[in-house]
Amino acid sequence: MELAKPYYAVIFSSLRTDGDKGYAQMAEKMETLARKQPGFLDIESARDGVGITVSYWESLEAIADWKANMDHKQAQKNGIKTWYSWYKVRICKVEREYEFNK
Repeated sequence: MELAKPYYAVIFSSLRTDGDKGYAQMAEKMETLARKQPGFLDIESARDGVGITVSYWESLEAIADWKANMDHKQAQKNGIKTWYSWYKVRICKVEREYEFNK
């Protein structure tokens, strides 16, 4: 993924509670919704114990708009109440990147 720099990364690290309880369906819905959000660039996610989802955005304003999205706000509330035992959010400015691809 080659994105114009600088851009921003929102790193969401989390520990889940036991059971799905509608999490997978909501996660899919949130990714679909985020992809339609102005300023969204891409998303990557992995889970092996600790889950890490990194979403990429054009600006801090785009990140703030996504955080304020009403459907996303409801998912955040559900996350605190039902799906997560812990999470941390980090917002970083990406000024440089490189990759290896065989």
